[in-house]
Amino acid sequence: MTLPDIYVPAGSSGHGNFTVDIDPRRAGWAFSGLSVLVLTAGASQVVETGEAELLVLPLAGGATVEVDGQTFELEGRRGVLSGVTDYLYVGRGKTLTVTSAQGGRFALPSAIATRDIPVAYYPKSQVRVDLRGAGDCSRQVNNYSLAVEGVTTSHLLACEVITPGGNWSSYPAHKHEQDSEDERELEEIYYFEIEDGPEGSKGFGLHRTYGSPGRPIDLCCEVHDGDVALVPHGYHGPCVAAPGYDMYYLNVMAGPNEDLVWLAPDDPAHHWIRATWENQEVDPRLPMNK
Repeated sequence: MTLPDIYVPAGSSGHGNFTVDIDPRRAGWAFSGLSVLVLTAGASQVVETGEAELLVLPLAGGATVEVDGQTFELEGRRGVLSGVTDYLYVGRGKTLTVTSAQGGRFALPSAIATRDIPVAYYPKSQVRVDLRGAGDCSRQVNNYSLAVEGVTTSHLLACEVITPGGNWSSYPAHKHEQDSEDERELEEIYYFEIEDGPEGSKGFGLHRTYGSPGRPIDLCCEVHDGDVALVPHGYHGPCVAAPGYDMYYLNVMAGPNEDLVWLAPDDPAHHWIRATWENQEVDPRLPMNK
């Protein structure tokens, strides 16, 4: 695949109230999707799930969601670096209305579903927060529908990664392009939000995807707030946050299996780096709560 296929600049896939709108057809694969909905104060948006299941995941602000004759209040959060959020799971074949009294920004990570699961509200206390790596490879992972006890989906896996400025995440590079004892086939979307500098300078980072044997792919690009990278296959990582600019990304993954297992072997050439973390401390900036 070429760079225009797998790198989606901020705003280029959006329309109406959506700044990002990528479904499996747009991505050129079978399962994973993502929309990002931006609402002004008091505005509403009707969303049809169709064949997909999705999460209503507040990025900034709170919302009221009406679905199946029920009303759910999402408290949300100030922003993606301010902590985790409560969220809502909605299955396939549903019509939902999202309303934000104060205005806000909401991610709708999705996956084509093969079974029906009831609507479920999850409080922020349900979110498992992991600190991974050490030193300049320290990062924070907020797990929403990825190995979280009590959270059920059909195919959808979703988590957030927070990388302090100057650090590397998604490293060592890893892949999940086939099924085996130590790997699962999963399509993946990276959606980036990057903090501005103290005087308004625009933050940036770097993202890398490269091929595994016999499956070429090549992307090494600068990423900015609102950009998206698609990973249909291949090793992906690192994501590097430029010094001074904290990086957030939402990972959306789905594939043909329904076991909801994430298995992703490292690039063997770089696996040794994990052993170096044993003698390093986790970055004291984590967990982040700005």
